[in-house]
Amino acid sequence: MKTLAMKRPTRLALLAGTFLLAAAGAWMLAQAAVADKSAADGSSIPEWQQTEQDMKVFKTPQCGCCTDWVVYLREQGMSVEAVDVTHQQLNQIKMEVGLSRELASCHTGFIDGYVIEGHVPHEDVLRLLDERPDVAGLAVPGMPVGSPGMEMGDRFDPYHVLSFSRSGDTEIFSTYHQLEGTGD
Repeated sequence: MKTLAMKRPTRLALLAGTFLLAAAGAWMLAQAAVADKSAADGSSIPEWQQTEQDMKVFKTPQCGCCTDWVVYLREQGMSVEAVDVTHQQLNQIKMEVGLSRELASCHTGFIDGYVIEGHVPHEDVLRLLDERPDVAGLAVPGMPVGSPGMEMGDRFDPYHVLSFSRSGDTEIFSTYHQLEGTGD
């Protein structure tokens, strides 16, 4: 039986391995520094989510309903910083905050440490801020017709506003069965 002799690693291979370990360590330290920096002012809100406005909303420039939702929030008295990003950047943001595909919509907002995904009514955002439940945020999955920013005349699709935890658990936060002012 023939045995294979194992070659000793070359200096170049050792240097490459050392470099990769150092790069991985530097990346981990950088991630920790970002997390520490966001908490340095006593806040646990990452810097990229912070704004001088009430809410910061990430959306694509081509999406009219996202713009309509921002206008709706402003009409309700909220100050909103709208940030146009690419689809790839928006998906990355959703992944970074732990949004599942089932909760996703066309824009993602942040207010006072909470994630606001999709066409969430202003009243629910205010209720969230008033009650301060231990959740990651609120979501209106998809783009239901009749939700704020998705108005289409008298058309209306019933929908739920869901609260969601950091582990992905969801609960119904509120339910909308019809357009306001059209009955019970």
